[in-house]
Amino acid sequence: MKLLVTGGCGFIGSNFVKMILAMAPANQVVNLDKLTYAGNPENLAEVAGDPRYTFVRGDICDASAVEEAMAHRPDAIVNFAAETHVDRSIDSPGEFIETDVRGTYTLLEAARRHGLRFLQISTDEVYGSIEEGSFTEESPLAPASPYSASKAAGDLLVLSYVKTFGVEALIARSSNNFGLHQYPEKLIPLFITNLLEGRKIPVYGDGLNVRDWIYVRDNCAGLETVLRQGKAGEAYNLGGGNERNNLEITRALLALAGKGEECVEYVSDRPGHDRRYSLDCAKARALGWDPAHSLEEALQETYQWYVEHRDWWQPIKSGEFKRYYLAHYGDL
Repeated sequence: MKLLVTGGCGFIGSNFVKMILAMAPANQVVNLDKLTYAGNPENLAEVAGDPRYTFVRGDICDASAVEEAMAHRPDAIVNFAAETHVDRSIDSPGEFIETDVRGTYTLLEAARRHGLRFLQISTDEVYGSIEEGSFTEESPLAPASPYSASKAAGDLLVLSYVKTFGVEALIARSSNNFGLHQYPEKLIPLFITNLLEGRKIPVYGDGLNVRDWIYVRDNCAGLETVLRQGKAGEAYNLGGGNERNNLEITRALLALAGKGEECVEYVSDRPGHDRRYSLDCAKARALGWDPAHSLEEALQETYQWYVEHRDWWQPIKSGEFKRYYLAHYGDL
């Protein structure tokens, strides 16, 4: 199997690339990545010299760059490339529309021309918030932020290409990922690295917003299952079954760091902040997938990775990210 993976230098993409290469000696990956602020080639340093791995620098919105990657004759496309941070989408929605909608269109056109299977990596945020119960794949889309709206639009494009052009495309909607190599603007790595730096951690509002957390390695296993066994034209939810509010996650990380509530700083809630996400994942589990890691085990492994890899995240937090952080949270 040879895959064209877009956004493979990012958090989930890099974990997926390494998993695919480790699964079978015959597997190959072509990685098309623009290398934006969250795309870090160091995430794939351990496979950079592998002859089965090819890197192509380019933007998924650029049809010529996509065709350059297609020259390597992949069997399928897996689209991780996206703008994903909700706060940034509130600041600059246009960038999200460009990448998450136009970029998806460009890749779908390539899949259509070359007759390839296409897996769109989406998010549970396209469903919006739910007070009780869980979203199924048949639930209506009700995005609340420019980020989730751009992903919902990409999903609808995918489904339209299946129905109109017969493209063999499908969608995976994952809950909140965490794990190794996650850019420290996201909640768990931001909180871990702040605690390691002796800084306070910013909790939005009352901290009771609920998310279903999934370890990135479990998510990648689910994505591979969906790619291999899923049905074209269908969406598949991938959740960890770990619904926790932000205060519960905060206290778990404080315990790992050996610190107390004095390290928490409550900050103004962000606009349009969804209260609760919850996924019914029976459809993906029917394919034979199940998360393999407990939340506690995965949080411990994630925390330890950031402890041991300061050389990876400290340059990030001292550069462009620092300016962004200070603008949003001040010097906590």
